[in-house]
Amino acid sequence: MLGVMSVGSGIKAAEEAGLDLVEVSPNAKPPVCKILDFGKYKYEQQKKASEARKKQKTVDVKEVKMRPTIEEHDYGVKLRNAQRFLKAENKVKVTLRFRGREMAHKDLAAEVLHRFRDDLSDLSKVEFAPKMEGRQMIMILAPDPEAAKKAAKEAKEAPQEEVNETSEE
Repeated sequence: MLGVMSVGSGIKAAEEAGLDLVEVSPNAKPPVCKILDFGKYKYEQQKKASEARKKQKTVDVKEVKMRPTIEEHDYGVKLRNAQRFLKAENKVKVTLRFRGREMAHKDLAAEVLHRFRDDLSDLSKVEFAPKMEGRQMIMILAPDPEAAKKAAKEAKEAPQEEVNETSEE
């Protein structure tokens, strides 16, 4: 801490130390400068930025494809896959493909998508409502962090209650 000084005397002090005068906070009154090795400073800033990028979570979009006439078991499989994707904090794109005369029954397809949305309401929120795109009806669900935490908490409490009930018997 050398205190408040002029720019010229700051540069002179830095040269005497064999280092650089680096402005750290230009918006402060007065601006804050440090005497340090600029190359080392840049390297450290680069390392901090790369570390921040490593910690950043990229959100992938996973896709679940169905048909309007999907059977109950197949629907359950697709639902479990979507739940797994949402728990891994990925977005889910639900695609309903139409073939031939199925295009005449868009209302049935919309019901399937609304049922899918309702079954996943505890883990997700609708980011993109069901919409026709050519011969497909598409909906995008995004993970809802609050709902996921709530569901995880309930799942954690449920096995404990079962243990308590069996120990009482």
